[in-house]
Amino acid sequence: MANKRTLKRNINLFCGDLFAECLAASLYGQNKDSAKALIFSTLKMQDDFIRRISHPEPGMPQKKYFKRLKEDFLARASEIADQVNY
Repeated sequence: MANKRTLKRNINLFCGDLFAECLAASLYGQNKDSAKALIFSTLKMQDDFIRRISHPEPGMPQKKYFKRLKEDFLARASEIADQVNY
C-alpha cells in the first residue's frame, strides 16, 4: 500500500487533469450547464476522497479500507470522465 501522501498527490493530480477536461468542455462544448456541474462534482470528489484518506474509519482494517477507497475513487472518476466525453 502506498502512503497517504502519495495517495493524496495522485488524487490531486488526477482530479486536476479531470478538472482541466471539464473546463475545456465548458469553454468549447455545447452543453455548458452540465460541464459546470461536472466541474463542481470533480471538486467535491477531490475534497471527499482527500478527507477520507486523512480520516479512515475506525475499526476497519486499513488495507481493506484503502482498497475500497481506491475502488470507489476509480469508479467515481470514470463516471465523471464518461460524462465529460459524452
